[in-house]
Amino acid sequence: MIFLSFLFFTALVALITYLKTKNDVLDTNDGYFLGGRSLTAGFIAGSLMLTNLSPTNFAGMSAQSYTHNMSVMGWEVGSGITLVLVAIFLVPRYLKGGITTIPEFLEDRFDPGVRKFVTYLFLISYVLNGLPPTLYAGALVMSQLFDISGVLGVSYTAGIWITVWTIGIIGAVYAIFGGLKAVAFSDTLNGIGLVIGGLSVPYFGLKYIGSGSLVKGINDIIISHPEKFDSIGSATDPVPFSTLFTGLILVALYYWGTDQGIIQRALGAKNLKEGQKGVMFAGLLKIFTPLIVVVPGIIAFHIFGESYADPDLIYSHLVKSIMPTYFIGFFAAVMFGAVLSTYNSILNSASTLFALNVYKPKYGKNKSDIEIVSKGKTFGTFIAVISMIIAPLIMNAPQGLFQYFQIVNGFFNVPIFTIIFIGYLTKYVPAIAAKISLVFFVSTYALLQLVIKPDLHFLHQLGILFVISCLIMLIIGKISPRQTPYVLVKKNVVEITPWEYQYEVGIIIIAVMLSFYIIFSKYGLVSLNYQLLLKNLSILWAITSLLVYFIRIRNKKYLNKSEIKYEKELLK
Repeated sequence: MIFLSFLFFTALVALITYLKTKNDVLDTNDGYFLGGRSLTAGFIAGSLMLTNLSPTNFAGMSAQSYTHNMSVMGWEVGSGITLVLVAIFLVPRYLKGGITTIPEFLEDRFDPGVRKFVTYLFLISYVLNGLPPTLYAGALVMSQLFDISGVLGVSYTAGIWITVWTIGIIGAVYAIFGGLKAVAFSDTLNGIGLVIGGLSVPYFGLKYIGSGSLVKGINDIIISHPEKFDSIGSATDPVPFSTLFTGLILVALYYWGTDQGIIQRALGAKNLKEGQKGVMFAGLLKIFTPLIVVVPGIIAFHIFGESYADPDLIYSHLVKSIMPTYFIGFFAAVMFGAVLSTYNSILNSASTLFALNVYKPKYGKNKSDIEIVSKGKTFGTFIAVISMIIAPLIMNAPQGLFQYFQIVNGFFNVPIFTIIFIGYLTKYVPAIAAKISLVFFVSTYALLQLVIKPDLHFLHQLGILFVISCLIMLIIGKISPRQTPYVLVKKNVVEITPWEYQYEVGIIIIAVMLSFYIIFSKYGLVSLNYQLLLKNLSILWAITSLLVYFIRIRNKKYLNKSEIKYEKELLK
């Protein structure tokens, strides 16, 4: 029954995706790598969400809330304000410049050397820390749900290897032969299933705790473990609250705003309005994801206590323990879809980067789009195999899956974001400044993580290195500036009229984010003082309503002035 329902939903998604995209043009760069620049808000938001929500989140974050508290939700909830910033400030610039990859901007802003340097950093990060953790986390969940080692009569380690390679091969077929549009479409379908499946875990878990009553289950777990619902992490927690203002927001800005595997969805937008709406809607959805990736760890703590030896397995153990048998197959299918989504999205982006930033500049200047796309597919196949070899080795990571993932990411994410940040902020900082900044940042972070190992959270280390690297670039720009100022050229690839409601919606999303921090803190569930919680939320939303009202009035006045100015120009 479990396996049949799993096969049915998985096959259904594959079939619908094939039927909807079989006539797409995949032999041009825009067609294969950017979905023909035709993605609408719904597809962008759905694909962003499912690319991000992999078993790494489900297994890793539940493990951290199981052992600590809800402070780990900072990675999820903090994405709300990040995606608002990306939608308002970065997406318009990317679409105005008509870029296909982030390194293209870096070549325009600095020089081909910086483009090549960052391209290699992206590719190394995908091979070492993008694809393998996704495959490994997926293998953890799937091997537990289907008892792969027991069914096949092999060891636990062998079961992980078999599951990794199975997922890896299927994911590679999606990404390499389907292009971005197929990835985005299947993401959207799987995303609907993931929401249903993800919410079912806390639903069945809380009903189990409440002996059939959902309300009683919620009440019992809050009263029994109020400290577990504290999102304001201390220095000993995986995500101290102070890191939200240093390295965490920088990592989030890199991930959502500059990581090729993520921002490629926005780059494929039909127009700026659709791009901004899609990115912002994803930001709103991200704020609610702790309910499906963090809360299950607390439910598992209540049910199993502190006895579970490997926290990374607690999520799949919870699913098997509290979920009805008939539902496990569907749940496994959407988890499988989540793995494929993240995995094939990264593969598609890696193929894009290699084809357009490594192969084409050196060998493909006179090659057709068909040949360039073909080389991208070949490279995607190559790194898929490499990632399947590396993934099972993560079993030996001492600090847990999710923490491993974030620490290693530090070698690539904030260094790249730093030069993009300064690149957009300034006009005269030269290419040599970007190169020195990258070398300094990566080498210093490596020294701190591998040799010195200071008693300072890695996110704070990233924040400090970001400030120093920015200063280095600004000083070099002052001493030896570019001869000509950088100007972002409008390439008229898509319509870039901004979304009329971007600021109002942005403020509402930030208010929702702050609401979550009020609810999951001593001002809410931790203190069990519901009157104080209601008072704080009322004040927050009263201020939010006023801000939205005044911004709406201001925007109407601005639009009226623009219309009058346009009419006067016509009369002339």
